Amino acid sequence: MTQGKDKKKSTIKKDKQENEKTCGNAEPPQTVEGRDKRKLLSDSGTLDDTYELPALFNLIIQRYEGETSEGQFHGEGVACFEGGHLYKGMFTKGLLDGHGVFTCTGGLKYEGEFVCSKPMGQGSITWPNGSSYKGDVYQGIRHGTGTYNCAKSGVLYRGQWDQGKRHGKGTVYYNQDKTSWYKGDWVKNNREGLGVRCYPSGNVYSGEWKNNLRHGEGTMRWLKLGQQYVGMWQDGLQHGQGTHVWILRRAYGSQYSQCNRYTGDFVQGQRHGLGTFYYAGGAIYEGEWKNNKKHGKGKFTFKDGHVFEGEFVDDQMITPNLNGNRAPTPLCGALPLSGSESSVLGPDMALNIECLLNQIPERKRDTERKQVEFVVLRKDAELRSIYSFYSRLGNDHSPDNTFLLSRLQLWRLLKDCNIHHHEITLAQIDHFIKEDTATEIHSPFTPLPLHRLLSCLVSVAYHIYNKDILSQKHLLAACLSKLMTDDILPNAKNVKGFLFGQPDLSVVAMNYMKRCWKVYQAYCKVHAAPRDDQTMTFRHLLWMFKDLRLLDNKLTTASLLKVITAESHDPNNLSSCLDLEITFLEFFEVLLGCAEVKCQRVSESLEEHQSLSRFDSKTLRNLSEIRDQDILETQQNVKTEVHEQPQSPEHTEEQRGEGKGMQTRGTEAKDQTIHQFFNHFFFPAFDHHQLVTEKIKEDKQQEALRCIAAAKTLQRARQKEH
Repeated sequence: MTQGKDKKKSTIKKDKQENEKTCGNAEPPQTVEGRDKRKLLSDSGTLDDTYELPALFNLIIQRYEGETSEGQFHGEGVACFEGGHLYKGMFTKGLLDGHGVFTCTGGLKYEGEFVCSKPMGQGSITWPNGSSYKGDVYQGIRHGTGTYNCAKSGVLYRGQWDQGKRHGKGTVYYNQDKTSWYKGDWVKNNREGLGVRCYPSGNVYSGEWKNNLRHGEGTMRWLKLGQQYVGMWQDGLQHGQGTHVWILRRAYGSQYSQCNRYTGDFVQGQRHGLGTFYYAGGAIYEGEWKNNKKHGKGKFTFKDGHVFEGEFVDDQMITPNLNGNRAPTPLCGALPLSGSESSVLGPDMALNIECLLNQIPERKRDTERKQVEFVVLRKDAELRSIYSFYSRLGNDHSPDNTFLLSRLQLWRLLKDCNIHHHEITLAQIDHFIKEDTATEIHSPFTPLPLHRLLSCLVSVAYHIYNKDILSQKHLLAACLSKLMTDDILPNAKNVKGFLFGQPDLSVVAMNYMKRCWKVYQAYCKVHAAPRDDQTMTFRHLLWMFKDLRLLDNKLTTASLLKVITAESHDPNNLSSCLDLEITFLEFFEVLLGCAEVKCQRVSESLEEHQSLSRFDSKTLRNLSEIRDQDILETQQNVKTEVHEQPQSPEHTEEQRGEGKGMQTRGTEAKDQTIHQFFNHFFFPAFDHHQLVTEKIKEDKQQEALRCIAAAKTLQRARQKEH
């Protein structure tokens, strides 16, 4: 008991008027009925938890235990009310005031702050069924900001409240794994205003709401259907002006995604009124619609340019027949509907440069993006030509005569344009353009559509030139223009390097790419620091050649360094060159360069004998037997591919003339050089090194186990002595 206070049991009845006089006028305007009934409402979407918290100043205290002052409850105490309600907490002059816990007879529990016998401030409410609320409370009602969790349905709401209802900004999760949610504006428990709704299927709507329905302007994306609608809505349905896009499945190996697109009037979810339909095949219909069908006057332009203008009924043209009567004729050449939002540049050129725009003041971002797009549009023909050229390197067939650029080909384009001479590595550029975290960031096989190339060039341009042209009004556009003028256009299509520099050898070399990629990954794990995007340096590559014992009187350290620095900006500065991170392209091209140095003008049989004599023949016998069969099949396939591979015009000219026979013989000799290096030197050496490394690991583990066993034996012996 504290000084000046004594404990005693008492029963006191306080009437409503006395409490209101003591507490002052602190409550917001409300009806008399609202004052008399204080309700703590929950919202699981159906508002099924509606337990009342009694007006505490009306309750009669039957028993009290705790501190008092001047005949009033004052300090910490426990009060039992009429009806079985219980309060444990702080009192001030006979009123519940401060932190406390109030438990109703039915199980409803409030824990938090009280002001003048009213739950007000920060608190938590727990219902008998397990539902809970934590946040701001005003006179026993959720009011302010708080989080509600419904035990029955698993619904979770986090946001603003007004008089027990969701009102203002808030987010609700409709399932426990949080794949179904809404984030946005609320009005009296209804989704109303601007908000984003993600459905369990993955479909997403972003836009205006009214009375829990899509209403106003908004965008809906149907994930599995491959469709998107941008436009007006009414009572949950497409209604008014809008654009609906159906993306069609892209042919394998093609860089283009085809789509059907309708822009025009909608009524109650259907195309109805005036509208234009653009078919993926190239046909266009402009005219009247009724219930999703072409109906009324319209103009149909076929993909071959032929035009029909007249009347349509139920998707059919009304044309005169042989008798002079008008009859419906089915439309031919229009692709069926099946399902991305077109950017200003078009779906295949839409830029993803948000990370760059975020570094620019918000008020300038829209203008900055438009200026960059203008630069892209001005260079549209050149950029598409460059994309097409590099995407064909190393390929021989595509179903629609188009190709998707791979990361390997992108690296070659950047090196041809000397981007790596600007104190930026290809490995760093991989980080600038990463979008999908599920794919390997440095994988040479990653496909890159045209818009990814364009976004990459904008990013590269910014990182190279942003410090040089700070005075420019439109920074990103100025950087991109300089990159195109100084680096890309003067150098693109002048293919360098050991891989794509000789087109006939590219197909041969590509046969070994997947196996070399595994070797590259293995050495990245050995030498690089542990991280998700492991790479290696040229110095690690030197160590690899020494570990595999590939250096000899032909492939010396000096000749290897010459191959490594072949495209370096400063070949004489070896220290800076050797410590640069390298991509798989640079790794693979060093191997191809070493193949020319190590295997030129040496007979295959002699080199095979020298290669195998370096290693234990018993260890490699099984590997060699399997590999020899693979070599024979590979050589036969490669010879066929070399003759059948269509070449670009730039490379075709080189094969014409009287020297064609000599070039063919020279190409075949170089083919054998590549086969010889990989199959009789590099892969056997790597396999042998792996076996030896594993054997050393096992020996070390065995030795460690023996040491542990010996230590335990010695310890036991000493214990027996004592």
